Amino acid sequence: MVNRISTLISALGVFAASMLLIGAVYEYREGAFPFWVGLGVLIVTSAVHVLVRDIRALRPRSRRVGGGKNAGGKNGRR
Repeated sequence: MVNRISTLISALGVFAASMLLIGAVYEYREGAFPFWVGLGVLIVTSAVHVLVRDIRALRPRSRRVGGGKNAGGKNGRR
């Protein structure tokens, strides 16, 4: 349950960061310093990274250890 709440908070963070980026682009078009657009992109990238990490934590892990049917390389079983 904690992982789901964390994922929801991360999704809201991506939404808030996107709104910040949209505002920064709007202000840049009005003549503001372009630093804010770069900072907005950095914040959105960070928020998306956290969201992806939280989504991957929700997914169940495979119990199979080893290569499996489609594994290649030296250690793959066929």
